[in-house]
Amino acid sequence: MFQDTKAFSGFSVDDIKKAKEFYGGTLGLRVSEEHGMLFLQLGGGGGNVLLYPKDNHKAADFTVLNFPVADVEKTVDELTALGVTFERYPGFDHDAKGIVREQGEGMPSIAWFKDPAGNVLSVLDESP
Repeated sequence: MFQDTKAFSGFSVDDIKKAKEFYGGTLGLRVSEEHGMLFLQLGGGGGNVLLYPKDNHKAADFTVLNFPVADVEKTVDELTALGVTFERYPGFDHDAKGIVREQGEGMPSIAWFKDPAGNVLSVLDESP
């Protein structure tokens, strides 16, 4: 039924202007704005993600967007230099930079951070 549709995901933010600055400026994504909403154009065939304003926004307490990268540590360093703070969650062994190194077979290195609206994002090792 839906195998040929161009589906996309979306999540809410509390401030479109701050979201546009963060996703476009800090993260360097291509961002377009239409009808008071943002569309993130993801590279590598990732499609689009819709960010919509919501007055009573409640941040997601789970990861809403993952960014596979070639070098997690280098990416964490670059984002930290831009003012991004990395999260630490109970049950994970984080290093000093907030990176959880491979925690078992097939588990990539990963580091979590939040957008200005408090939604959880991650950078993770793109290699298998």
